[in-house]
Amino acid sequence: MTSNIKDIIQRVEVLREIADISAETLAHHLGFDKEEYRQWESGTVDFPVGVLIKIADYFNVDLADLMQGASSRLKTYCVTRAGEAPEVSRRPMYSYWNLAYTFHRKKAEPFLVVVQPDTAVKPFALNTHSGQEFDYVLEGKIQISVGGHEIELGPGDSIYYDSQEPHGMRAVGEASATFLAIVF
Repeated sequence: MTSNIKDIIQRVEVLREIADISAETLAHHLGFDKEEYRQWESGTVDFPVGVLIKIADYFNVDLADLMQGASSRLKTYCVTRAGEAPEVSRRPMYSYWNLAYTFHRKKAEPFLVVVQPDTAVKPFALNTHSGQEFDYVLEGKIQISVGGHEIELGPGDSIYYDSQEPHGMRAVGEASATFLAIVF
């Protein structure tokens, strides 16, 4: 478990302590399976980004509070220079960079995502979270599964969907794929 993941777990635990609720109660309020939630908070399995967004919403804090341990302060605009977005490593095949980490009380969470190819053919790793999501492919090809439908997208293609539907994506071919993901 990396120090970043340990820090995130500690921040979630502190928020629960302040609110005086157990991990089981939080899991129930957010609609998660209690055992699955225990795995996230113990560090056995990484918190998906969508889950962290839901936890941040529940405690009325910015995602940056959970991810970086610092509140965002910018309210008019924020600029994220090339190569300066903080990386949010959540799942083995994915790398996320938070593109608006300094903006306070965002209505959406924009991420630059790189997904590595996986040579083993296996079922999609699906997740769900509240809200909606927009994905725009910049480089490479991805195959995305949304609500049981599988769609292949290439550079310039986009998809907008209800992120409460089970969804997941993977790179197609031998090269990584890069896309912009905006979670509302």
